[in-house]
Amino acid sequence: MSPARGRQRRQARRQGTTPSGPGPATPTRYKMHEKLVTFGDDFVIETANGAPAFKVDGKALRLRNTIQILDSAGNPLYKVQERVVRLKDTMIIERDGKTVATVQKALVTPLRDRFDVEVPGQPPLHVRGNIVDHEYTITRSGAPVANVSKRWFRVRDTYGVEVMAGEDHGFVLAVTAAIDAI
Repeated sequence: MSPARGRQRRQARRQGTTPSGPGPATPTRYKMHEKLVTFGDDFVIETANGAPAFKVDGKALRLRNTIQILDSAGNPLYKVQERVVRLKDTMIIERDGKTVATVQKALVTPLRDRFDVEVPGQPPLHVRGNIVDHEYTITRSGAPVANVSKRWFRVRDTYGVEVMAGEDHGFVLAVTAAIDAI
């Protein structure tokens, strides 16, 4: 690699862009608070360095429990609702009143927790790992979409969600909130 190309890559990493164009070159890590992704609670999802990125509005005392993911300005992005009277635990993710994903827990999980996320018109997402301990991976067609881990933060009851570049961060966080709620 030429010295000029190496300088370009280092500069792009510092600026958070790819050498070929704008956009994050590396995954973005968010800080989630365990047990706060519950119905009736409101909190802020922060980036790893503490900057507010999204808001969560938990709505309780409704026929179906609901969580709303809002952008940092308070505009609604996604609504996560539980579906009752189903054989499998199910959460629906909506955007602008339309269902964009269905999150279901697998019935038989002998060794690890598994969830499947059906996204109309796209390949499904697969969630595998230890959900209770917040150590799992979300993949699409075998490629990682997000990693969830408690190891990244030393604060108690906090875990991280690392969303890969090019993914809809709000949607991935809504999937994570749905899994946490189930």
